[in-house]
Amino acid sequence: MEQLKTIIENTWSNKELLKSEESKSAINKVVEMLDKGEIRVAENLTGQWVVNDWIKKAVILYFPIQTMQTLHAGVLEFFDKVPLKTNYASLGVRVVPHAIARYGSYVSKGVILMPSFVNIGAYVDEGTMVDTWATVGSCAQIGKHVHLSGGVGIGGVLEPVQAAPVIIEDNCFIGSRCIVVEGVRVEKEAVLGANVVLTASTKILDVTGEVPVEHRGVVPERSVVIPGSYTKKFPAGEYQVPCALIIGKRKASTDLKTSLNDALREHNVAV
Repeated sequence: MEQLKTIIENTWSNKELLKSEESKSAINKVVEMLDKGEIRVAENLTGQWVVNDWIKKAVILYFPIQTMQTLHAGVLEFFDKVPLKTNYASLGVRVVPHAIARYGSYVSKGVILMPSFVNIGAYVDEGTMVDTWATVGSCAQIGKHVHLSGGVGIGGVLEPVQAAPVIIEDNCFIGSRCIVVEGVRVEKEAVLGANVVLTASTKILDVTGEVPVEHRGVVPERSVVIPGSYTKKFPAGEYQVPCALIIGKRKASTDLKTSLNDALREHNVAV
């Protein structure tokens, strides 16, 4: 692994090395290992998420050494540099037409891909549902038994290489049309109501106490979150700016597979 890392780092510093067979072989090996889930762009080490930026560099370097090719899926035709994943039956993954996962992404056993898209470098862990028209961006990390509802947009990131990817931890429920981008981390068992939008600068306000508590970039574990807004002054006047509101905590006694509606009803939110 250290040898691979050294070759990738050297090639990143000197793009002329992309012409060498050693560099091409190392890049292809890293992408193959990503595809098999043997390595990942970000990993949780003793409770802290760590970004392996050299792996992101390998993904970026993969594109210039690939040639455009025509790909076929039945009568459908594609023209791209990155092939699609194959052998889903042996992987234990259910794939509904027209779900697409690119080679270099990892999709674990028990995952269900409805018509959706999973990009290169992404990691989708065991038992997760990627629902219709949901997208999992490059290098995004999705935990075990997560439900990404219809139309969810999980942002990807390749550059800058030191930037953290979006991380959705185990047993989260992400409601329809939610958008999570810019390295936001949703901690385990959290529930996002429909249309919640989270960016690195979005205020995430815990309003369960007498005084709001502000978070940015992280949704605390077991939080139940809905869209909200707050008043902000501008030179032209006062306007409502979107935010996210933590309205309660998912009960520890609640079945982890509870529906979004059930979780919101516990907090008297109309659904």
